[in-house]
Amino acid sequence: MTEENTDMQGIPAPEGDADLISTDYNIGQDNIEGTVGPFGFDIHNPVFLISGLSVVAFVFYTLALPEQSGDLFSWLFSQVTQGFDWFFLGAANIFVIFCLVLIFTPLGSVRLGGVDARPDYTYAGWFAMLFAAGMGIGLMFYGVSEPMSHFSSSMGGTAAEGGVRTDWAPLGAAAGDEQAAIRLGMAATIFHWALHPWAIYAVVALALALFSYNKGLPLTIRSAFYPILGERVWGWWGHVIDTLAVFATLFGLATSLGFGATQANAGLNHLFGVPISNTTEVILISAITAVALISVLRGLDGGVKVLSEINMGLAFVLLLFVLLAGPTIAILTGFADYLWAYVVNLPALSNPVGREDTNFMQGWTSFYWAWWISWSPFVGMFIARVSRGRSVREFIICVLLIPSLVCVLWMSVFGGVAIQQVVQDGYTAAQEADLPLQLFYMLEALPLASITSFVGIILVIVFFVTSSDSGSLVIDTITAGGKIDAPVPQRVFWCTFEGAVAIVLLLSAGGLASLQSMVISTGLPFTVVLLLMCWAIFRGLQSERANT
Repeated sequence: MTEENTDMQGIPAPEGDADLISTDYNIGQDNIEGTVGPFGFDIHNPVFLISGLSVVAFVFYTLALPEQSGDLFSWLFSQVTQGFDWFFLGAANIFVIFCLVLIFTPLGSVRLGGVDARPDYTYAGWFAMLFAAGMGIGLMFYGVSEPMSHFSSSMGGTAAEGGVRTDWAPLGAAAGDEQAAIRLGMAATIFHWALHPWAIYAVVALALALFSYNKGLPLTIRSAFYPILGERVWGWWGHVIDTLAVFATLFGLATSLGFGATQANAGLNHLFGVPISNTTEVILISAITAVALISVLRGLDGGVKVLSEINMGLAFVLLLFVLLAGPTIAILTGFADYLWAYVVNLPALSNPVGREDTNFMQGWTSFYWAWWISWSPFVGMFIARVSRGRSVREFIICVLLIPSLVCVLWMSVFGGVAIQQVVQDGYTAAQEADLPLQLFYMLEALPLASITSFVGIILVIVFFVTSSDSGSLVIDTITAGGKIDAPVPQRVFWCTFEGAVAIVLLLSAGGLASLQSMVISTGLPFTVVLLLMCWAIFRGLQSERANT
């Protein structure tokens, strides 16, 4: 592929030496181009058509048969979490080990974009976009509730019927031992938000960046499989891979949007008395999707980047306030203690076989790993888009370790304060509140509660917007055959569809459980895709290293 051809499609050519893959395929050669009125389109055939029509059919099925679809979603969730828990846990362990190995091998010196490439963004802008895309809404939703949940279940100890554990405590629990329950609860929380999810994101992002910026292939999931499939990657094998990526992204994002709408609704009810209802959540999703459309029209630098930096600023202010207003010394000492508890419990928490804590393993960990895997095409492609010019070693360290430490700090502050309120002050309002409200009840026990709760709602909403905008950008790139400069109306189309899917699943008989079921269902086949990606990355880095 020539440098001119690569630039024409919006993907920069490698700078300096790079081991370009020789292929007769040109980016967009299977695309259908045209106009509908004043709007142009440039879509990949058949990925766009299959993905779009399948989503439309899914929406109509869920609306037409809500009870039947609710039962199906519930069945899917139980079948996948109970039958494939070992597979999710084992695969996630492989991703972590693979990333850590790359840091310490000569392959880590390969630079994404060619030996002379330089980063497009500063560290501050880069970190802001990484964090906002990767964890935003989830940290707001689970920052208080998950540490509190694991602490409470650990304190309650274990329970069994017929020799099977019925409690939700991680590992062997810590019945009646307050300090041990705190450490175990925080270790279990950190396990779900630190190395494993970011390793999942790093694998996809590295594969996309390597095979696009160094190998000259389209910026789409199928390109990473060229070392395995060769030219067949442009045929039906590739169509299936990209279509799976669209489904995984769409449902993973819809789940996060559903969580965000639920928490924003709860916060507005808590502060202003706005009723908690499906109608309110539909209005919220619709309104925030409309704001996301404005961000879409402003582009990557004028939309997502600006909003991500605003979000990081607000999140840092809120984090700092809670740290200073809460038991500061206990939080800071707890950070190191919780991190060590995570390290100590990591082998047991990541063990995929022979576990007795099946409710925790299946209901928490399996769901989380499937959720992160569903998010991985979206977050991975977004990270790839903003990571050109970094070395593989720098990329892995920054994508894997730094966000993990930020997540540990966030959980230590928000979860730590909520637990201290129970243990030291006897304040149990946050512990007893519904999950979406726990953040706001924790803040209520601190000074300036109305202001900080309002900031929390704004953060949820802006994270919502950045996720929707970034997700539509990624899905559009995949369904445009890897083009990153496809007509904007296509991204508008997908942004609108994301909101529609979130609304439909929330209105279905299962509500949020339906969202979780679809994440699990799409995450399972895409886990296989990620495992194969590891081998493809290794082969690609070997050839790049040999060439330079």
